[in-house]
Amino acid sequence: MKAAIVKKAGEPPVYAEFEEPQAADGEALIEVAAAPLTHVTKARASGTHYSATAAYPFVAGLDGVGRRPDGRRVYFIMPRAPFGSMAARTAVDASHCVPLPDAVDDVTAAAIAIPAMSSWAALQERAKFKPGETVLVNGATGTSGRLAVRVARHLGARRVVATGRDRAALAALGADTAVALEQDDAALTHAFVGEFERGVDIVLDYLWGSSAERLLAAAAKIGKPLRFVQIGSIGGAAIPLAAHTLRSFPLEIMGSGIGSIPQPRILKAIGEVMGAAAAAGLTTPTNPVPLAEVAKHWPSLDPRSRTIFLCRDV
Repeated sequence: MKAAIVKKAGEPPVYAEFEEPQAADGEALIEVAAAPLTHVTKARASGTHYSATAAYPFVAGLDGVGRRPDGRRVYFIMPRAPFGSMAARTAVDASHCVPLPDAVDDVTAAAIAIPAMSSWAALQERAKFKPGETVLVNGATGTSGRLAVRVARHLGARRVVATGRDRAALAALGADTAVALEQDDAALTHAFVGEFERGVDIVLDYLWGSSAERLLAAAAKIGKPLRFVQIGSIGGAAIPLAAHTLRSFPLEIMGSGIGSIPQPRILKAIGEVMGAAAAAGLTTPTNPVPLAEVAKHWPSLDPRSRTIFLCRDV
């Protein structure tokens, strides 16, 4: 079968023949339709991700959409090594498959599963969100952040606040309030303090770095209870956190991701995302391309559009 094969750490995958997977007991053989290009997939291929394997060659891709042998259409995650999602077929634990509703097409499902799950699970599993609360999405102009605004609204947020560097993108999100991060420190601090005065119950943080540091400092000035959920760190891997910030108000800081939520709960969240996708408008711009063009599209990740590889044999 054809697949995107990683032959050596640090080298991009090549489109070539790979051995056919055979489903073991408890596994499903998936005819893959679509697989997304993600930061984690690229990091695993380069050997830099904590979950990267030293065994080469292997097929790239951690998740995708396809059909089981009985024809059921599913989203799947974590195929058995050395197989991956960027192939005509793959083998995956049957419990790692989530049925898909007819209202969500293959490309959309592949594009939104992980990004939308990140906020859905953060709110439901980690922050224990209650309808009527206010959610601030820090870093709302990327794929995950844009979907987080819609997820929070769908789950019943009273008010949604969005932050980001792209003012035009912020204006198009439909949040109740938008705070541009590209302003001087005094203006940004004033904006953040104003939001916490109006009331913020939960922060979903996709950035970390300096914006998270300023958010926590502003929240401490107001002193109202806050659940701060750390999800992504494209703004920086570490921040200085003053001890008095932790002591001065009722603050809960928690992470949300694969290590902090049991896999069955992550799969449950993905199933709920897919069930709500049509009603909540959980879509994102996509760039569907043939898997044969993996070498061409592998080098870059466009934050404005998700690259989805179409994997069916032709």
